[in-house]
Amino acid sequence: MRIRPRHVAAICVAAAVLVLPGAASADNANNSALGKDLDALLGDASLRGGQVGLVVRDADTGSVLYSRQGDSLLLPASTNKLFTSAAALEVLGPDYTFSTTVSGTGRRVGSVLIGDLYLKGTGDPTLLAKDYQDLAAKVAASGVRTVLGDLVADDTWFDSVRLGPSWAWDDEPYYYSAPVSALTVSPDTDYDAGSITVKVTPGVVGQPAKVELTPATDAVRVVDTATTSAAGTSPAVVVDRPHGSDTITVSGTIPAGGAAANEFMAAGNPTAVAASVFRKALADNGVRVVGGTSFRATPAEATRIADRKSIPLSQLQVPFLKLSNNMHAEILTKAAGRKVHGQGTWDAGLRALGDKLTGLGVDPAAMQRVDGSGLSRMDLVSSGQLTALLVAAKGRPWFQSWYEALPIAGNSERMVGGTLRNRLVGTPAANNLHAKTGSMTGVSGLSGYVTAANGQKLVFSLLENNFLAGSVRSVEDAVALRLATYNGAADTAQPRLAPRVSPQHAPADRRTALECGWTKSC
Repeated sequence: MRIRPRHVAAICVAAAVLVLPGAASADNANNSALGKDLDALLGDASLRGGQVGLVVRDADTGSVLYSRQGDSLLLPASTNKLFTSAAALEVLGPDYTFSTTVSGTGRRVGSVLIGDLYLKGTGDPTLLAKDYQDLAAKVAASGVRTVLGDLVADDTWFDSVRLGPSWAWDDEPYYYSAPVSALTVSPDTDYDAGSITVKVTPGVVGQPAKVELTPATDAVRVVDTATTSAAGTSPAVVVDRPHGSDTITVSGTIPAGGAAANEFMAAGNPTAVAASVFRKALADNGVRVVGGTSFRATPAEATRIADRKSIPLSQLQVPFLKLSNNMHAEILTKAAGRKVHGQGTWDAGLRALGDKLTGLGVDPAAMQRVDGSGLSRMDLVSSGQLTALLVAAKGRPWFQSWYEALPIAGNSERMVGGTLRNRLVGTPAANNLHAKTGSMTGVSGLSGYVTAANGQKLVFSLLENNFLAGSVRSVEDAVALRLATYNGAADTAQPRLAPRVSPQHAPADRRTALECGWTKSC
């Protein structure tokens, strides 16, 4: 399937030094071999005219080994998730779980519920179609076989604001920018809450292509004009969702006998999709709902019939951070707001998380965060603040599991290496560097932990903005590799080593190709 880059024209305005080839660090006090090498790396032509911040610290003492524009406010992209994940662990706790409940109102007469059946969510991003089947089976096991009222979907745990501040409108159709709801269903165990997989399969030459949705739902209208082309022709399938709609359009051509094409789209109304999946699950389990589907809060007097708990937050951190899941970040932000301030909003959540960041070495007043994921171009943070967080986190009881949940460079296991699994393969940074990636058009970053050649534990944060090159990840990898080969007091200047992508581990799935290529989720 043709992958379409999504470009954003907005350019951030931040106070930072222009990067010129060979420019010396203005605020790097020492003249060490490490400092000279890092200055040279940041003089790479791919960063010409851009802005950069890099801070390197000793992970145990917090002492600064290198700083270049460490206080400059820059767009963090998905490195923003470091703040969100750490603060969420402080607010919610590692054992926090999301609950989904089914309740009834009215009265029971035998197997008949004379009232409405309520499905209430609190933000669980891990719900799959099979989990709704399990909930429906519990309803059937309770003895309810007929519901004379409506199936009511309750997503009021969060507010009704679905998209974050300054999220790009042309990213709206895609899974990495899905609407945030307290009641969703995910298509697979990546747990992309509120998204739908669109599978396009060829038919007979000249005839329409077949379109299949996962999860199967009637809450989405599909307009399919795609046709099957001759075998051997190039696929040219385009999947889209017009702005503000619940319609998915499929157009173009797909060759006969060729592989199916898959696109990963955001649902226009994730609550409605979840309700439709549950209604079908009820029918599959012999429970008939006579009424329609409606949307409102569950009454206090409703009687609970079935429930489900998610995996704990400590485990959710793995798909969240390894795969840089934007929706997890936003759900955790609103969940924090609901717990602390009784409001599932971005404003309440960011205040709740910000209060905890002060205990993690960060001053929330010295930066601007308007969402949890880093999708917004209004987010502004500094490399210095990110490294302060990384140092402080080492002293928290949840640190080890959080550290292991970060992507690990050069490890080909998807849920170990994550967004770094194809980077720095076969180098001293492989299975050493634990770091969060960040990528948008004109924005990139890498922040995390690395053990130097002398055994010294280091933290670092590198943020690059406003560059014109398609990617500056080679610079990031070169910086990480230089830190991995740092030798303390015995350190000497080193030739620039070339990080590499292992051919056998070349990008082969949508998260590597999309998130780490053109979109905002890396």
